[in-house]
Amino acid sequence: MLKSALLAAAAAVMSLNVWAGNTIVEMKTNQGLIEIELFNDKAPISAKNFEDYVKADFYRGTVFHRVIPGFMIQGGGMDAQMAEKTTRAPIKNESYNGLKNSRGTLAMARTNDPNSATSQFFINTVNNDFLDKSAMNAGYAVFGKVIKGMDVVDKIEKVPTSNRGMHQNVPQSPVLIQSVKIKTPAV
Repeated sequence: MLKSALLAAAAAVMSLNVWAGNTIVEMKTNQGLIEIELFNDKAPISAKNFEDYVKADFYRGTVFHRVIPGFMIQGGGMDAQMAEKTTRAPIKNESYNGLKNSRGTLAMARTNDPNSATSQFFINTVNNDFLDKSAMNAGYAVFGKVIKGMDVVDKIEKVPTSNRGMHQNVPQSPVLIQSVKIKTPAV
């Protein structure tokens, strides 16, 4: 009995150590809390980039400015007036990391240039295999996943949207990112 209890405890500690290797981030929005695990192990460039923006309090006051039901919600670069914030230099695209753009994952938003991602990210609300790296597509780098608050993501996905200037699919009422903080740093 003692042996099986010790084995169970050892297995629990081992699984905790694997989980504890990645950063956990808490994103507070005006729609609710979203908790995110960053994949520091498989997407070190993108995860560090996101963490650096978090540590600089960059995301406070930004919005989810592009919301497309059955696809994704995008944010992290514009304020409620749709003014783009000044960012740091773009990072290398890590879409080669083998992670898939599946429901609940976070990926770096970018332009047509594969290595143009800065602060903007999106949360996949469905499996978006066509965004994964392939012979014909540079892909979008997945760097994290929602571990709590997918109901909040689903709620955001359903907000009414319209066009605003040159931007499409903009929530009619701002979906504000109030804060993003590191809850548990990578080990």
